[in-house]
Amino acid sequence: MAGQESLGQRIRLLRIRKGVSQAQLAFPELSDSYISLIESDKRVPAPSVIDLLATKLDCSAIYLVSGVSEDVADELRVTLEYAEIALQNGAAAEARTRFGEVLESSDAAALPELMHEARWGHALAMEAAGDLEEAIIELRELTAGASLEIDREHWARVHVALSRCLRERGDLSESVQVAEDAMRRLTATGGEFTDASVHLGATLLAAFIERGDLVRARQLAAQLIERAERIGSPKARMAAYWEAAYVAEIRGEYDEGVALAERALLLLGEEEDPRNLSRLRLAYASLLLRARPAEAEQARQLLLRTRDDIAASSAGEIDTAWCLTELARAETALGRPDEAVELAGEAIAMLGESPRRAAAWALTVLGEAYVRLDRRAEAVDALTLAATHLEAMESSRDAAQAWFDLAELLGETGQAGGVEGQRLAAYRRALTCVGL
Repeated sequence: MAGQESLGQRIRLLRIRKGVSQAQLAFPELSDSYISLIESDKRVPAPSVIDLLATKLDCSAIYLVSGVSEDVADELRVTLEYAEIALQNGAAAEARTRFGEVLESSDAAALPELMHEARWGHALAMEAAGDLEEAIIELRELTAGASLEIDREHWARVHVALSRCLRERGDLSESVQVAEDAMRRLTATGGEFTDASVHLGATLLAAFIERGDLVRARQLAAQLIERAERIGSPKARMAAYWEAAYVAEIRGEYDEGVALAERALLLLGEEEDPRNLSRLRLAYASLLLRARPAEAEQARQLLLRTRDDIAASSAGEIDTAWCLTELARAETALGRPDEAVELAGEAIAMLGESPRRAAAWALTVLGEAYVRLDRRAEAVDALTLAATHLEAMESSRDAAQAWFDLAELLGETGQAGGVEGQRLAAYRRALTCVGL
C-alpha cells in the first residue's frame, strides 16, 4: 500500500539502493547535513528540492511525496478523466462507478489533490443520478474541508452545489442558510466580486424564491445584476439575468422575465456548462408558455431540442423531469391534454414519491391536464398531493396557491357529500400557508 513510509524514509531507501552516501546525494547543490535532516523527517524539503532529489534518485517527485509510482498515478488520472467525460456526457451511473474506483484505491489515498477531485466529481455524479441524500453527505464533507483562503472559486462551487442539492431535496431553510452563510463569509473576505460570488448569490436567490421570500429575492436580483455588470464576465452576467428572469416569472411579470431570459440567452456562446445551458433554455421556454401563450408551439419545439441536449449532458433526473413537465404544460396549452398526462406521469414516475419541488410541479400540471379531460376526481388527487408536497417543503407561497386551486376545483366539481367540507379545508390550508 502506498504512503506507508515517510518522505524521508523513501529518500533514504532509494539512496541506499542506489549505493550513494548522503554527501554524494547532496553534492553540489545541498549539504549532507540537510539530507540527514530530511531523511530523519526533521525537515520538509521545498518542492524544488523534491524535484532535484527525484532526478538524482531516478524516480518521480510524485513517488517521493506519496509512495505511488508514476505508472499507477497515471492510471488513476486516466480513470478520473474517463469519469469526468462520462459525467459531461450524461452517463451519471458510469461516472459514479469510475469516480468510486478512484476513491476506493489505496494508492489514491496518498494523492490528496487527486482524491479531492474524485470526491468532488463523485458528489456531482450522485446528484446527476438523483441520489441527493448521498450527494449531500459528500458535499457536507467537501464544504467542511474547503479553504476560502486557498481556493476562493472552488470554495464557492462546493457551497453552491450543497445549497442546490438541499433545495432540490426540499430543505429550503437549510438551503438558504448554507448559501447565506457562504455569501456572508465571502463578502467578509473583501476583494473584487467574481463569478463565484455571483453564482453563490444566484443560488441564494433561487432558494429565496422557492421559500416564497420574494421581497428579498427581488432585492438580491438587482444586486446580482449590478455586480455582474461590474465584473463584466459573460458567465456572471448570464447567471444574474437568468435568476432575475426567474424572479420576474414568480412575480407574474412574464414579459419582463422573457426579456431578461433573452439577454441571458445572448451570452450562451461563452458559457461552457451544458447543464446550465439546458436549464436556461428550459426557463426561457417556461416563460414563453406563460407570457406568450400564442407561441406555445415555439416553446414546445425548444423543449424538444432541450430534452435531447439534457440526454447528452451531465443533467440528472431533476432536469429531465422539469423538461417533461414543461412539455406537458405545452401540450395542454396546445389542446392535447392526453399527451400532457403521459408526459407529466413520466416525470412523476422518474422522481418517485418523496416530496420534491419538481414532483409537485409535475403533479400540478397533471392535475390541470385531468381538468381539461374532465377527469375531476383524478385532478383532485393530483392537486392534493402537489399541495401536500409543497407544504412539506416549506414552499409556503406555492403551497397556498396549490391549496387555493384545489379549493376552486372542488367548488366546480358539483359532487355531493363531503365535497364542500373538503373545499373549506383546502381554503383553510391555503390561509395557514400564508400565515393567516
